[in-house]
Amino acid sequence: MTRVAAIDCGTNSIRLLVADGVLKGDAIALGDLTRQMRIVRLGQGVDRTGRLAPEAIERTLAAVREYKRMIDNLEAEEIRFVATSAMRDAENRDEFIEPVKEILGVYPEVVPGTEEAALSFAGAASGVVGQERGRVLVVDIGGGSTEMVVGTLGKGVAEAYSADMGSVRVTEKFFASCASDQPIPDGVQAQASEWIDARLDEAEEVVDFSSVRAVVGVAGTITTIAAHALGLSSYQPEKIDGAFLSHEATDSSVRFMLEQPLAVKAALGFMPEGRADVIAGGALIWKRVMDRVTLRCESSGHEIAGALVSEHDILDGIALSMLNRR
Repeated sequence: MTRVAAIDCGTNSIRLLVADGVLKGDAIALGDLTRQMRIVRLGQGVDRTGRLAPEAIERTLAAVREYKRMIDNLEAEEIRFVATSAMRDAENRDEFIEPVKEILGVYPEVVPGTEEAALSFAGAASGVVGQERGRVLVVDIGGGSTEMVVGTLGKGVAEAYSADMGSVRVTEKFFASCASDQPIPDGVQAQASEWIDARLDEAEEVVDFSSVRAVVGVAGTITTIAAHALGLSSYQPEKIDGAFLSHEATDSSVRFMLEQPLAVKAALGFMPEGRADVIAGGALIWKRVMDRVTLRCESSGHEIAGALVSEHDILDGIALSMLNRR
């Protein structure tokens, strides 16, 4: 079958998946050849300035050039480059789009939040969501935005919302002035929580949290929290993928990310370089989302005991989108 290269260009990281399409029954699955991630912080300062910083553009283009060499070596037949929150917000996005087009030979797609959400759900549905029945909420916490998507396996997306909140955005808005060797002060956490809750109020105008029977968390913030909750000494995706985390386990790891000095978090064997300084912001988002969903489900007479964690996300959705249209 076809060999494809998917690139997910987010606010904090840029990731590559090169995979073959593999038939499993009547469905197309992915046979991974390589998965790569580089933390480049493309969205550095975008929330404040509305523009991509020149140094952030250059960091990201360096990663794109590296990915192009990998794509060529693996002889992928098709490339799809999807850019999300930072690119949606940046008024000078063309300063990045044109060089990417020259390097890769394809036009970078700046997708709306609704399409980002649908791709995240499709990717998650190709993995751990297959174990679930009923309505499932997929939560994808990125650097600049958080996608919340409700759908049913085999039927696709029912409701989706992309909120302008992410680990980088929360960090720059609320935590940037906090001392790196001290816990995030309670008052600052409260301010950030109030702001996150307001975004969740907006999300609930579109997405019915009370109807879901399972929650699946995807992307780097949540998988990093899972690595801590599982007690891993290094990043082991085979142990993270499909793990179920109780509320207690998640809350303990969220507190760790909010309270420990930056140096302690950066030294963790599973912490990617460049994520330690924004993990507290993403962790707080994850806690507020889970608290909200749990409350709504309890009010509707059923319980959400925790969340599943999946290594399959928007990157898988991008790759599958190429294979499914052939």
